[in-house]
Amino acid sequence: MSKSPAILNPTDEDIQLMLAAQCHIGTKNATSHMKPYVFKRRSDGVNIINIGKTWEKLVLAARVLAAIENPQDIVIVSARPYGHRAALKFAKYIGAEAVVGRFTPGTFTNYITRSFREPRLVVCTDPHSDFQAIKEASYVNMPVISLCDTDSLLHYVDVAIPTNNKGKHALGLIYWLFARAVLRLRGTLEYGAPWDVMVDMFFYRDPEEIEKENEAGNADEVTGEWNATVEETDWTIEGSALDGPAGIAAAAGDWNAQAASGDWADDDTAAPAAPSGWD
Repeated sequence: MSKSPAILNPTDEDIQLMLAAQCHIGTKNATSHMKPYVFKRRSDGVNIINIGKTWEKLVLAARVLAAIENPQDIVIVSARPYGHRAALKFAKYIGAEAVVGRFTPGTFTNYITRSFREPRLVVCTDPHSDFQAIKEASYVNMPVISLCDTDSLLHYVDVAIPTNNKGKHALGLIYWLFARAVLRLRGTLEYGAPWDVMVDMFFYRDPEEIEKENEAGNADEVTGEWNATVEETDWTIEGSALDGPAGIAAAAGDWNAQAASGDWADDDTAAPAAPSGWD
């Protein structure tokens, strides 16, 4: 890392994480603006991104974000589905605002719209899918930081972070490193201490997998509740109180004894039939 302080240099673990998440894997196409960030080209035509330049631009972008006094003046934009979760988590931990999904035209220029915002800085996930936000930011002179792949166009992009912005693991890791760098520069997180937030929290999760996990968890809870409610019941009679089936059985025995003691048909005390008025 050429001109940055030694404290900002990446560790071996950071480099291993970036390689494991394939942050260095680009596309087969490379624009003229992104060629300086390409390390070499493989035999299959895929361009390899220079990890050292990725880290330099990441630290530069983190220093830009840390210089903004009010974090709510920063807007994170991500129209790519793989970047939704990462953008939301990144905005949560640095105190910014996230706009995921479809970007409503006029958000930065038309003050009549409900979603109108006036941020001081815009962070985008992909210049292709987020071009509407980048274009509107250029109309109102807002600086733009964007994650750029080898085939990205850098029109109206002020700080480009060269990385793989199409993989869910690469996007999650870059946003996690980005958030950690911002918190360290702000002083809320020490450089020697590890961040207690796992990088898995920034990874994209398939909705079908989430539903399957929820269904499996609900089934386990129902099974546990059923096993807990099945207990041995004490049917003995306590004291003189006759409750439940035991009391019903005892009462039935008393009725049988009364029926056996006398016959209603042989009762001499029965009243004679009243004379009919028709005789």
